[in-house]
Parts: sequence; structure tokens; C-alpha cells
Amino acid sequence: MPRCVRVRLFHGREPKLYEMRLKGEEPPVGARVVVRTPRGLELGEVRAPAREVPKSFGEVVRPADERDLERLHQFREKEEALKWWLRARLREQLPQVKVLGCNYTLDGGHVVVYYSAEQRVNLGSVVREIARHAGARVEFVAKGPRDQTAFLGTLGMCGMESCCSTWMQNFAPATIRMARDQQLPLSPEKISGPCGRLLCCLAYEHAHYKELLTGMPKKNAKVCTEEGICGKVIKLNPLAGTVDIYTEGGGVITAEKDAIRPKER
Repeated sequence: MPRCVRVRLFHGREPKLYEMRLKGEEPPVGARVVVRTPRGLELGEVRAPAREVPKSFGEVVRPADERDLERLHQFREKEEALKWWLRARLREQLPQVKVLGCNYTLDGGHVVVYYSAEQRVNLGSVVREIARHAGARVEFVAKGPRDQTAFLGTLGMCGMESCCSTWMQNFAPATIRMARDQQLPLSPEKISGPCGRLLCCLAYEHAHYKELLTGMPKKNAKVCTEEGICGKVIKLNPLAGTVDIYTEGGGVITAEKDAIRPKER
């Protein structure tokens, strides 16, 4: 198996790490390196020490020098200009396409255009014109709602930068069941992220909540307390280990989960 280091490439804000084969000495973590990927030469930063993996994405060519960093800065300005030109140009022919950003390879021979569209679109009619304007081969990469958030970066409802644009390598599957198990309101505004999809963080503590819910009655179950007060479960409090009961007398009480039993028919 090839010996590789994990490298974060300098395009967008996506935290995705790629396995890059080593040809010579291992660069230290934090070092900037020039790597060869299927698109060409790119600049990245080493984020993890070497290890053996079954498959690599590319290879480390050499440490980056000042000329590489200067070239990257020049291409950043060129990418920004190309992005705004594309937005103006596509607004005429393909208004449903939203251009997110562009990324040149370090040799300038290949440019990737990241975009989003609600429906499938045919970009073949504008490829040649864009290639002439960019002076490079053009590749279009579509981004879905979650990928778009990771690429651009945004703030989550916690007030911190979204996980998908800082550290997540793969999107965690999230379901409505997870929100129900955590006793969260099922309002889309409460459990959806900036991408409009369910919050990825619903999956982080779900296993712990499932463990806490073990032995607790289901919502709407008829139960009685040790004191003989009966009623219907209206809310579960898994972190506190209690349930809220709407009693037959019309009040609401809170009882320990171990201090209640199912109501006998």
C-alpha cells in the first residue's frame, strides 16, 4: 500500500482531506506542498502525518515555495474576475445556474467552475466561450445544497462556523426520527441548517439519546405513579430521566421514569 499524507487543497472552504502519495521525505504537518491531482498541479496544506492507505488521490510533488504562493495569489484574483464574468454571462442564457466559484490549477491550464442549479442544465453551449475567456480547459462541477454550504461557508444556529465547512469529511445522515428521539420541535426552521436540509448535528448525540430512552414509556402512553396518580405521557425528558404526565384530574406533573408503571386496563 502507498504511504500517503492527508492534504487539504486550497479551493473553496471545504475541509475535505485527500490522500497524497509520498515520493521523497515526509513533509511536516502544516507544510504547504505542490501536489499532482487528476486535474493537474495544485497547492495544498499537509493536515495529518503519513500512513499507509489502499488508494491515493494524487501525489506530493515538492514543497511549495514563494513563487508558488505568489502564483496562487495571482490566480485568486483571476478566479474572482472569472466568477463575476460568468455570473453576468450566464444570467443571459442560463439564469437558473448559480456560479459559486472558480479554481485554477497551479499551472493555469485547467479551471474548475463550481455551480448549483435546481434542475439539470446543459452547459455545453457555453463551454467553448468560457474556455476562450479563461484561457484554460473548463470543467463544471455541480454542488448540491449541502455541498454548496460547505463550499461557501456559513454560520450554524449555534453561532459557530458550520461543521461541513470546517472539519466534516462526509455528511452525516440525519432523519426526522432523530429529532423526535431528542424531543426537538419538528418545525423546519428549528431543525434545518442554512442549506435547508436537516441539521447534521442531529446525528452526533442520537446514540446517547437512544440509550437514555431505554426503559422510558412512549409518548401518549397511559401510566400511573407510585402514589396512584394516573394520566397520559405528554413529554419525555431523557437527559433528566423524567416524564411529564397530564393527569386525569387535568394537571401536569413530572415523575421519575423508574417511579411509573403502565396503567392497568
